[in-house]
Amino acid sequence: MTDAAPPENETADPAPRPRRGRPPAFDREEALTAATRLFWERGYEATSVTDLTTAMGIRPGSLYAAFGDKRTLFEEVVRRYGHSPVGAFVGVALAEETCARAAFTRILREAAAIYPDPSHPAGCLVITAATNVSPQDAGVQAHLRELRNRNRQVFADRLRTAQLDGELPPGADPEALAGYLATVIQGMSQQARDGATAEDLARVAELALRAWP
Repeated sequence: MTDAAPPENETADPAPRPRRGRPPAFDREEALTAATRLFWERGYEATSVTDLTTAMGIRPGSLYAAFGDKRTLFEEVVRRYGHSPVGAFVGVALAEETCARAAFTRILREAAAIYPDPSHPAGCLVITAATNVSPQDAGVQAHLRELRNRNRQVFADRLRTAQLDGELPPGADPEALAGYLATVIQGMSQQARDGATAEDLARVAELALRAWP
């Protein structure tokens, strides 16, 4: 038995309009991982919103709804990177090693192994991601510069404590030594991006350690 046709003075119900549903869900951690790799490889300035949404597998509206604008997403990426094994190794070494020389020896040697590791983009995201930006993005550059300067200050504080504890001779200059170590680490990051191998950087690390007072 079939449905009867509607009378001539009646019309069939119109086709229902498609409803606007919620945007499809996505894995936030996977999206952040993709964004991290892109910022790390290309830098902040060269990474567009289109690049990000393509890599993250989401629409622009979903990016803005979930993460805010490009800069806010980048700042979240940097925070997340700083808590990852690749980004946190400096702080972990300083926290775990009771001797300052052992801590900085570990930092330099781990940097030599981590920065050229092919499992992720070369170098350090915080060091390289915003070295050259346009004036409107100068705040991003300043944010990373502040993080790098804060790390240098942490180095200096640890070395001053080491001097007070007798680990460094009275004539040592903790500020200068902190600056030297920070410069070597930043240089190792850039060398890794330029193709230096773990073996190349290990030699640099051992040579730098000879400057220890």
